[in-house]
Formats: sequence, structure tokens, C-alpha cells
Amino acid sequence: MSPSDPPDGIDPRALEAARESFSLARQGNAEKLRQMLDAGLPVNLSNEAGNTLLMLAAYSGQAEVAKLLLSRGADPNRANDNGQTPLAGAAFKGDLRMVELLLDGGAPVDGAGPDGRTALMFAAMFDKLEVLELLLSRGADASRKDASGGTALTAARMMGAPRTAARLQELEGRS
Repeated sequence: MSPSDPPDGIDPRALEAARESFSLARQGNAEKLRQMLDAGLPVNLSNEAGNTLLMLAAYSGQAEVAKLLLSRGADPNRANDNGQTPLAGAAFKGDLRMVELLLDGGAPVDGAGPDGRTALMFAAMFDKLEVLELLLSRGADASRKDASGGTALTAARMMGAPRTAARLQELEGRS
């Protein structure tokens, strides 16, 4: 079998359609992706890194594609092979609109991958104060711990994120 042969006897046209769908999700071509979904493309299809179409759309800031996928039943909490969820990816990017869309689409505010890191922790780490505030307003638990025992405040301090660290410290002082 040559490197260009499809794995496990998969139809080369199906493989090419899958590759195209990932590009469409990143680029924001909701109409073409809609056509592919109508033709039977699985809404939770994932690539070799475990990224679903929704993860790629969320990370790329493609709100229309994310809305389409969520409306078709995409799993907003499915983690990729690195344990990152679409909500965590949007929080990392600081994409307030996408975070709101994912929360409205069913992503659990404290959903986490195997490492226990939540979207709040990612927002804290990368000093995304507006995202942090949105997540807190939606009920995110600032005292929740990841697999290593760290909180969002721990993450903010570790990464030198001054705005989110100050906000989380303020909250901790109130409890």
C-alpha cells in the first residue's frame, strides 16, 4: 500500500469529502457544509487529531458553521485528542461570541477534558477577562480543581495573567 492509498479500504471520494469538510469548518463555509450534512456527512466527524467539525469551527471563530453544527446535533463537549473541548478552544482564543454560542448550544460551563481543565481555566491562563466574566455569569465554578489540583486562579498566576488573576483573587476574597 502506498502512502497515498486510503486506509482500511475507505473510498477515496469519501476521504476527500471528509478532508474538505474540515477545511469548510475552518473557513466558515456553512452553506457547502450544510449540503454535505444533508448528503449524510456525520455531524460529529473528527480528524486524525480528534478535532470535530465543531471544534475546528469554534477554534477558527466560525460562528455560522458552529450554529449549523449545533442545530444538527453536534456534541459541544466532545474533547479532541489533547483533551480540549470546543468551549475551551473558544475561551483560549478569547472569542466571546463563540463562547456564548457554545454555552447556548448546550456546552456545560464547567465541562472539561481528562486533565480537568475547564474553559474558565483557559480564560484565566490567557488573561481573557471578558470571557472569564461571561463564564462566571453563567455559573462557572472558580474553585473547581483540575487533575493536578490547580484552580483557575492558580492557572492565571502561573501564566502571569494579571487581569484574570486579580479578578479571581477578588472573588476568592469574598468567599
